[in-house]
Amino acid sequence: MTIIDISMPLSPGMAAFPGDPTLAEHRVRSIDGGDGYNVSALSLGTHAGTHVDPPLHFVPNGPGTDRLDLTAFNGPCEVVRVPDSDGEIGIDALARIPAGTTRVLFRTRNSTRWAQAPSFFPDYVALSVGAAHGLLEMGVRLVGIDALSIESDPTGTFPVHHALLEHGALILEGLCLAEAAPGAYELCCLPLKLVGGDGGPARAVLIPR
Repeated sequence: MTIIDISMPLSPGMAAFPGDPTLAEHRVRSIDGGDGYNVSALSLGTHAGTHVDPPLHFVPNGPGTDRLDLTAFNGPCEVVRVPDSDGEIGIDALARIPAGTTRVLFRTRNSTRWAQAPSFFPDYVALSVGAAHGLLEMGVRLVGIDALSIESDPTGTFPVHHALLEHGALILEGLCLAEAAPGAYELCCLPLKLVGGDGGPARAVLIPR
């Protein structure tokens, strides 16, 4: 079985969205220090690396990570390649999505940049508001992207997040899709079961179909 790991490695110093908590790790029990085992303390934000956005991220009293239907993150999906020349994922990109698709992962030039240097870049390719509404009309219920945020919004109103999360679609961010060719896959993704979580760090993999 071929498994393509599309998860972002978690380590101190890794990229974080500006304003989000950074990841820190501290060894509290060490074999080298004379202990019988190794144990570390870990501190990270709920949107560190590859992660799921549940409705609670933007919708007051919406379901948190622990209340999500895991079938939304596991099953057939389509990886859609967005040309490097495109500065955003617009409505035109939706023409590449086969009819009946319910899970879509967008591979943009972001993935190449993550593979070259895993540090945050503010000019990441994001989903447009028009494309978000188009995906909802197509019946897509999971949208994934190779950026730490699905949208780039200077107004601070986050229309893409609101459009998707308020209308039944979930979001998977922080993907590394450089090794995933466009096409059909089985997606396997399990976010951490954080009670009342406004986000869920996850391990995500693709299995070619």
